[in-house]
Amino acid sequence: MNPSHRTPRPLPETEPLIGTAEAAEALIDEVADTLGQLEEVIREETRLVRAGLLFAAAELEAAKTRVSGDYLRLRARLKANSVVLGRLCAPRVEELRRRHGDFNALLRENLSVLAIAREVSEDLVRTVSETVGKRTAPRTYGRDAAAGAAAYSTARGIAVDRRL
Repeated sequence: MNPSHRTPRPLPETEPLIGTAEAAEALIDEVADTLGQLEEVIREETRLVRAGLLFAAAELEAAKTRVSGDYLRLRARLKANSVVLGRLCAPRVEELRRRHGDFNALLRENLSVLAIAREVSEDLVRTVSETVGKRTAPRTYGRDAAAGAAAYSTARGIAVDRRL
């Protein structure tokens, strides 16, 4: 099939641009509310990971994904309406910018905690693998009665679930 004869895909439906101060305030309220929900989920995830409750933290994934998606959709609406929002409710826009900056700091802390937890768990698996490998390595002696090098330095068959 010739690519020039393809039927164009319809553009995704976009929401209409804001035209009133009430609509601008409503959008900012919705963004602020969604940002608050996202902050709650991120704080709880950080708390659970710090406490070592990784499975409980993993249970937040669905809520985090849903709220993150809502927030990204709303951010796109903010961007599309930025000029109008700046004219109709500039102080609220500045408040939202400040709050978003605070959220970025919270997100950096969360990512740091998650990175540390991942590093610790990988180190733990590596240590267990090396210990098991040493125990299962054959203990033999060479011709000069010296201990031979271990056949395996780590265990074989250990699986790691990297989704956490």
